[in-house]
Amino acid sequence: MEKILIVSNYYPPEKGAAANRIEQLALKLHQNKYEVTVLCPLANYPKGELFKEYKGKISVIENRGGITVKRLWVYPSVSKNILIRVISVMSFVLGLFFYLLFKKTPQKVVIQSPPLLVSFLSILVLSFKKKKIILNISDLWPLAAIELKALKENSISHKVSLFFEKYIYKKATVVLAQSHEIVNHVKTIVSHKTCYLYRNFPEHSHSQVQTTSANTQEADKPIKIFYAGLLGIAQGIAELCKKIDLSHLNVEWHIFGDGAEKNEILAFIEANTASKIVFHGMIERHKLHDMLKDFDIALVPLKTRIYGSVPSKIFEYAALGFPILYFGGGEGEDIVNKHKLGWVVPVENYVQFNVQLREISLLDRQEFSQIKKDVFDTAKNNFNLQTQVKNLIESDVF
Repeated sequence: MEKILIVSNYYPPEKGAAANRIEQLALKLHQNKYEVTVLCPLANYPKGELFKEYKGKISVIENRGGITVKRLWVYPSVSKNILIRVISVMSFVLGLFFYLLFKKTPQKVVIQSPPLLVSFLSILVLSFKKKKIILNISDLWPLAAIELKALKENSISHKVSLFFEKYIYKKATVVLAQSHEIVNHVKTIVSHKTCYLYRNFPEHSHSQVQTTSANTQEADKPIKIFYAGLLGIAQGIAELCKKIDLSHLNVEWHIFGDGAEKNEILAFIEANTASKIVFHGMIERHKLHDMLKDFDIALVPLKTRIYGSVPSKIFEYAALGFPILYFGGGEGEDIVNKHKLGWVVPVENYVQFNVQLREISLLDRQEFSQIKKDVFDTAKNNFNLQTQVKNLIESDVF
């Protein structure tokens, strides 16, 4: 059985797309006869505090679904203090650096990027040790940081990040990219680099999917839209709470998740009791999928159009039979339109967003049942994780 190592800053039981994406890759490689080890920090994301089972630990080795997970010490923090955040990042990065330098590692290593510093130092060591480096890029940094105004263009941090970015693209043996935009961007920096498209497809049991709405005879039952995920700057959920208008519609919006904007969202809902917005907090993924069987539409928003970004929620919720209300621009918009997965609203256009909600509110239960079935069938036929990974294995990527 061939061995492979995955280096990631996130891994379950942590929440969010990044952790889920890496777990799906690890499990799928394991199912395809690879002996997989994941190297990551002690679980702490998104709250910035160690999960209770890891408190007081320096490092942990555990088995999760046949995957060996090695967790290194980290000083977790979501503080806005730059010095504290640097200390937090460096606490894991330094341990990772020395682990990769002195420990025996497989010949093939998958490096998740971002974060840039994690991928840079990992590749620095692994290229010295002449390993095959498979760089998995889910978002473009520092470009995305500039677009989100989290980083100032031409600042020292920006210039250092550009150096890191160019280095990792150059030294990687092969690049996996979640979007065509990422492939094109990498090739503008290293034109000869071998790149493969690797979408963030989920893998669900078909028995989990409910393609027909329950209570189809209840014509007056509210249409339930949900958002499930991180409540951070990139998603813009707090601002959307203030701009969405459900006052005269038979529509509810349910929010599942946690993150930096949680308190702001809760304060808005408490002050606006007639908003028809319901907050549920963070719920375990398998429990969430069970709860969602009575819902109708998955909302997938981004605060601004981020070049290279394709939210994995598009594939995850389409695979569960949910039509997508996409509000993020870019390549994600193209995917929703191409595969007829739902509705697209131009990013940041809140007026058009509310117009689209009014149009959706006029649909009846029979129409929703057919839409959900069509979306589920499309996802089943086009978003297959096993086929994707098998093709990459046959192409000698892994």
